[in-house]
Amino acid sequence: MDLAAHTWTDVEAYDADVALLPVGSTEQHGPHAPLGTDHLAAAAVADAAAEAYDGEVLVAPTIPVGVSEEHRAFAGTLWVREDTFRAYVHDVVTSLAHHGVDRVVVVNGHGGNVAALREVCGRLSRDEVAYTLPFTWFDSVASDLPMGHAGARETALLRHVAPDLVREGRLEEAREHAAERWGEWVAGVDLAYDSDEFAENGVVGDPTAGDAEAGEALLAGAATALRELVTVVEER
Repeated sequence: MDLAAHTWTDVEAYDADVALLPVGSTEQHGPHAPLGTDHLAAAAVADAAAEAYDGEVLVAPTIPVGVSEEHRAFAGTLWVREDTFRAYVHDVVTSLAHHGVDRVVVVNGHGGNVAALREVCGRLSRDEVAYTLPFTWFDSVASDLPMGHAGARETALLRHVAPDLVREGRLEEAREHAAERWGEWVAGVDLAYDSDEFAENGVVGDPTAGDAEAGEALLAGAATALRELVTVVEER
């Protein structure tokens, strides 16, 4: 059930035990992909898993801004501090728990959120607010497409779920000026704090390598993995 699209009486009658909370970011994804790539992906995976799930599960509204200061050099990028992000997730989950939803999976689409999510989900669980787990979609699927940033994997998913938002005419430009890897590494240490230090146009990897067919497979794989997780969480 899409929480935002229903009335309070609908939700009261639905009696879900598990909720999905999509989170992402609003940040640069090169010249070809929209700033909302990460939260669009998280929402698409959550919706697909909920549709396929054999049971009652709520899908909460997406949190669209995350821990993204590393992309601050690129226009349009928004970010919050880790403590702000953790507090927001904490309070949303607390709200769900107040209404009887005591199991929550936070469906994440942005790498910069991972550490903060692990901490806040652990705190919510230990404090017995709600049993809460983080799920990052691109870590859940096996694929020959490398992750990068705005690279093959993210571009493929977007080409499937939101093809009208991909600037196809800019893909070659994105590939030509992309970095080969994330960061600037010496002795196992990343010298760069911000992405513009190593990625001229914000892209890491080859976005042209990810087509819509691959994106369909990625969505199916991530939704299957999330559905399996929700089943275990509900039974735990």
